Amino acid sequence: MSDAAQPSAAEVRAAAEAVKAALDRHLDAVERRSGQDDPAVYAAFDELAAAAEVYDELLYDTYDEVTPFEIPGSDSLPAYAGPEEPSALSVLIRRDYTVAEPQRLLHQAQRIADLDPDAADDAVGNGAERTDAAAVVGSSVHAALGVLFGEFEPDEIASRHKEFGLEEGDSTLWVAAADEPAEPGEWLSAPFDQADPQRVVCRFDVSAVFDEELDGDDDALERLDRER
Repeated sequence: MSDAAQPSAAEVRAAAEAVKAALDRHLDAVERRSGQDDPAVYAAFDELAAAAEVYDELLYDTYDEVTPFEIPGSDSLPAYAGPEEPSALSVLIRRDYTVAEPQRLLHQAQRIADLDPDAADDAVGNGAERTDAAAVVGSSVHAALGVLFGEFEPDEIASRHKEFGLEEGDSTLWVAAADEPAEPGEWLSAPFDQADPQRVVCRFDVSAVFDEELDGDDDALERLDRER
């Protein structure tokens, strides 16, 4: 950027004042909100995010400095376009795992198969004899995973993942509105193909990246403290 195109100190100061005013409007909207989904709060949030983004850009262009905070944008999901009062819901869950300790996983699956041979049959397939299926479970990660997830509910696996030799990765849960309940078996062949981000009422994400961002914010705040 050339010197002529650089914003002036007055423009940076005006952007800072705009952020302060947006903060006041946001707090006022929060204090006066009529409910959990008050549109005035959402509007004030968007105004605050936009003002903070402008200030951050001008601050960097003029002084090569950044703010020690980040207001999340609203572009992670598109604007909600579903019914105001949903009569049906779909809950979409994704949880990632790493097989961190294969031997622990195989041991746990073998223990389940020994107690319930039918679990091994279901995991290995109908083509194997029961005794053969039970033996395969203790030597095949593929079969062991089938036994594990066939025996326990996903929430129980999430709470006991270390016990099964798994390491957690990212996870997300979407609650999506539907116009009416699906017919039995309607979407089983392609359960996630009809996921519409515009129908998501709320979502909950878990990721190590959020912890890293918080650590980075702490480092920035410590740097500011030292400079004062």
